[in-house]
Amino acid sequence: MNAPTNIGHLLPGLDHQHLDALEEEAIFILREVAAAFERPALLFSGGKDSCVVLRLAEKAFKNHVAGQDFSGRLPFPLLHVDTGHNFPEVIEFRDRRVAEMGERLLVGSVEESIRRGTVRLADPLESRNGHQTVALLEAIEAHRFDCLIGGARRDEEKARAKERIFSHRDSFGQWQPKEQRPELWTLFNTRIRPGEHFRAFPISNWTELDVWLYLAREGIPLPSLYYSHPREVVRKKGLLVPVTAVTPPQAGEVVETLPVRFRTVGDMTCTCPVESDAASAVDIVAETLTVTISERGATRMDDRTSDSSMERRKKEGYF
Repeated sequence: MNAPTNIGHLLPGLDHQHLDALEEEAIFILREVAAAFERPALLFSGGKDSCVVLRLAEKAFKNHVAGQDFSGRLPFPLLHVDTGHNFPEVIEFRDRRVAEMGERLLVGSVEESIRRGTVRLADPLESRNGHQTVALLEAIEAHRFDCLIGGARRDEEKARAKERIFSHRDSFGQWQPKEQRPELWTLFNTRIRPGEHFRAFPISNWTELDVWLYLAREGIPLPSLYYSHPREVVRKKGLLVPVTAVTPPQAGEVVETLPVRFRTVGDMTCTCPVESDAASAVDIVAETLTVTISERGATRMDDRTSDSSMERRKKEGYF
């Protein structure tokens, strides 16, 4: 029988050349955005992928002082679409991180869209994840953004796997999969007509493992719920549904307290944790090496409604 191996002993000896190459590509894409567009913004939710993109943006546009300290300002604001049902730990982290960096954060609100009547809920506790599209498009129109930088990756989901790094959106904010522009030899066609915009994905070619290796190497801070913690959950359709104010247990359901962590973070009504004892980025790297289901497939209820649920939402303007 093989003796257990401490992954922490292996990490210092790992060859990080592939991370350096991915980092270089992402920084190049970020600088292309800054050069090609007049009013870009970086989508920052406080999630792990947006934290990685934020660090890459610091490396692309700021002066490195020492350790994790950078001086200067980013050439674009940060944008978050708040559903009103986000995990409190994530919102607290988001605000604290933005304050530490001294950057400008703009918040689009689903609650505001509900008050304006542009979003109508069938039930007060229904998932607001899909309704983020309306608030996002309203924020784009209000601030006249011509490019949004996001942290989507191709390994997450089938629809994202076939989307370009520079993803064109029409004047309605919609994505047309059959009208995507070629990206040969890292040449990007960023021409747009009035009212249109782009979504740019600097870490599109990264995997979940790449993200966690980079988080471990760079020491990037994350919300606490990405690491193992005790939480009340209910088992439902093969998922661990967290017990919250907007996802209370139903009659007959058994509430358990388990050590869990979140692989991805979104609206509380559709994001589920996985059972885990991983308490650090290094531990999560070891876990990620053994998983066989993508993070969205293992944790997102909204992606289980149909095989094309993500593509349908993206065609309507979703992230």
